[in-house]
Amino acid sequence: MSTGTGAHGLLPDPHPGHTCITCSDVAVAVTVVELLGDDMALVDTDAGTQEEVSVALVDVEVGDTVLVHAGEAIARLESS
Repeated sequence: MSTGTGAHGLLPDPHPGHTCITCSDVAVAVTVVELLGDDMALVDTDAGTQEEVSVALVDVEVGDTVLVHAGEAIARLESS
């Protein structure tokens, strides 16, 4: 899912999708299970593990699904 903006939110995303426009790595969808403070959250991964990630760039709540790239939540996915 594209957020519709480029890396700095100023230009249209020339490569929409679930990839980083800088390095082309895939962002992974995870579910927020706990907010830890200091802009960190505990998330459930598809692999059945939990990891700490930064949520400094997005507003999230427990239960939200976010795209994570390099340990940083980069977008919150809208629930359907």
